[in-house]
Amino acid sequence: MPTYIALMKYTEQGIAGVKGSPERLDSGRKAFKKLGVKIKDTYLTMGRYDLVCLVEAPDDESFARAMLTLGSQGNVQSETLKAFNEAEFRKIVDSI
Repeated sequence: MPTYIALMKYTEQGIAGVKGSPERLDSGRKAFKKLGVKIKDTYLTMGRYDLVCLVEAPDDESFARAMLTLGSQGNVQSETLKAFNEAEFRKIVDSI
């Protein structure tokens, strides 16, 4: 299943309600699951981004749907990286 890295920053709304962030994460996991998307890990980070999530989704469309749903709530802005595991990396490089 494809893996994605979601880099997130709190919006003004999100940081104002940061105490509710863990509950929003729990709700997000449930909502993503209904879309066939799994939040594998979430990290609070220091630096340019506030949160980093590792996410699995069956395809780009499912991931996009989940992230658009999340973004529409107004608590975070996101940037997405599609990730390839080591085996996929090796296969890609071997094909060159």
